[in-house]
Amino acid sequence: MTPPGPAVPVPAPPVPVSAALPGAGGDHDALLVVSFGGPEGPDDVMPFLDNVLRGRDVPDERKHEVAEQYQRFGGVSPLNGHNRRLVELLDAELDVPVYWGNRNWAPYLADAVAAMAADGVRRAAAFVTSAYGGFSACRQYRDDIAAARTAVGAGAPEIDKLRLYFDHPGFIEPLAEHLRAARAEAGDDAPVLFSAHSIPASMAAGSYYEAQLRCVARLVAARAGDPSWKLVWQSRSGPPQVPWLEPDVRDAIAELAGAGHSAVVVAPIGFTADHQEVVFDLDTQAADAAAAAGLRMVRARTPGHHPRFVRMVGELLAERRGGPVLQLSEFPPGPPTCGLDGCCPPPAPRRRPTTG
Repeated sequence: MTPPGPAVPVPAPPVPVSAALPGAGGDHDALLVVSFGGPEGPDDVMPFLDNVLRGRDVPDERKHEVAEQYQRFGGVSPLNGHNRRLVELLDAELDVPVYWGNRNWAPYLADAVAAMAADGVRRAAAFVTSAYGGFSACRQYRDDIAAARTAVGAGAPEIDKLRLYFDHPGFIEPLAEHLRAARAEAGDDAPVLFSAHSIPASMAAGSYYEAQLRCVARLVAARAGDPSWKLVWQSRSGPPQVPWLEPDVRDAIAELAGAGHSAVVVAPIGFTADHQEVVFDLDTQAADAAAAAGLRMVRARTPGHHPRFVRMVGELLAERRGGPVLQLSEFPPGPPTCGLDGCCPPPAPRRRPTTG
């Protein structure tokens, strides 16, 4: 079941330490946690989705479909609650104050940058709650940070985005620990589906996103006893004629049931914490598909507030200040895999067909 997949960098030794990051150094007097954001009540859902979809050609029926998914959970995404707790833990862990700003909902990124400016912060490091490269996962956050600084004006602090951390021990080790626990519950012979958010195939071709995920799958599987595994995708949207990364997690579940398996572990390695794409697309839709196919599904936990994950943020900050780089693969920690220098271009705008 474990596919060869495209070539990816070979894993490095168990305790890898490399030289300092290119361009690293300098003091940071604050940390900024940057995240996607999510609604916190029924009245927030449509305004939140308006923010997410602004400038995109998404049919109204699709927006209302997604709104109904949020309303199934009281209109509340788990993400903001997670980030509040993460900020509390980081504030106790780090030697600098911690701020928090979102792309699509309060607290907004521009407000966080304004608060830093008012508090006299001159240079901050930004920790983004996305471990991978790609336009939406990395480059767009850089653009958001730049836009927030522009909105604040001349008093805005410099902001250095911390590097991608998909291959950092602080991300891999919690994933492996949670996969071992899920396998113990499901049975060691249960195959593993490593799941991540799908993206258009054209966008994937311009980034290292898929290769990074395959690298993580191999690293996590090796630390969890080398189960049989497959990388699958979830949460696709857009018109059906546009190719996205496949197979979908529900199709993979049906395939396993057809092959005679009685249980499956789904491990969402594409996410740092539970949020809507986990609690709905996996815990609801994928779980329903597994039950309908007669397959027992056990979902592995995301890193969440695991102490190793929290400690990782401090290690990333130390790296940015010129300390050693901890990583478990041979992907270079700087360009081109970090989203700079033309990597991960935005997708071409889609246009609805016109009639004449």
